[in-house]
Amino acid sequence: MKKTIIAVTTAALVSSLAVTSAEAASYRVKSGDSLSVIAYKYDTTVSNLKNWNDLSSDMIYVNQVLEVSAPTTSSAKTYTVRSGDYLSKIGQEFDVYVAELKKWNNLTSDVIHPGQVLKVSAPSSTSQPEPAPTTGTYTVQSGDTLSHIAVKYNTSVSQIKSWNGLTSNTIYVGQKLKIGSSQSDAPSSNVVDIAKKYIGSPYAWGGTSPSGFDCSGFIYYVFNQAGMSIARTNTEGYYSRSTAISNPKPGDLVFFKNTYKAGISHMGIYVGNGEFIHASDSGVVVTKLSNSYWSPRFAGYRTF
Repeated sequence: MKKTIIAVTTAALVSSLAVTSAEAASYRVKSGDSLSVIAYKYDTTVSNLKNWNDLSSDMIYVNQVLEVSAPTTSSAKTYTVRSGDYLSKIGQEFDVYVAELKKWNNLTSDVIHPGQVLKVSAPSSTSQPEPAPTTGTYTVQSGDTLSHIAVKYNTSVSQIKSWNGLTSNTIYVGQKLKIGSSQSDAPSSNVVDIAKKYIGSPYAWGGTSPSGFDCSGFIYYVFNQAGMSIARTNTEGYYSRSTAISNPKPGDLVFFKNTYKAGISHMGIYVGNGEFIHASDSGVVVTKLSNSYWSPRFAGYRTF
């Protein structure tokens, strides 16, 4: 009888955990976690976790937010405000910026109230698929493969890989692919001219304006000012949405790792002559790549 009770109790517990895991869309990494531990907890595989989070290795870090179920495109994730909540606290919990929360929820101030339902992820697009011009860019949709896109644009998989510097057939939702060879292979040098206008602007965590930038906010502002529409994301987001290059031109991106956290953690704009411009802790400055702090943390050049 005792064995039966224990078995039933265990089964109920497992069932309860399974329901909890299924409902969770994301998970914040804790000390001691590994991908295999998280995969077991959410009844999935390490391969799935790496695919859903665009991971190229098994390395994760404390406080990293991982998707633990297949991304859905039906609607944005929401959160119900509790007593004592404020936007920056919610932003930290869901690893998003206050500016993003305000934009997604059409807020004109930081005032929120208990019971209010907030969108805490970008609403999915409900627009029709993009037309297929002969040249330009294509944003990868859920279910896309390189072969599907090649058929859509009457080209070949190898040609798409060549245009985008891809070494495998792996693509991800939201990735922008170059279609055709007529567009410029590097960002306009206008990017550098605009970036230099803001030398001396102060640093501000999450900042996206001349009154205060963080490193990714600086990239977002400058590229949009240069007429290159890019979405607001963090350093890792821009790293995953750009293409690796070995011969940078002024206006390309420079990435660094293991600064204030493990992995990709800082970025700037290459200005030529072994220098880059970036929003550092002391504000927007031009720094040499040979700098004793930045040189050992260099993670490569990339381009949109």
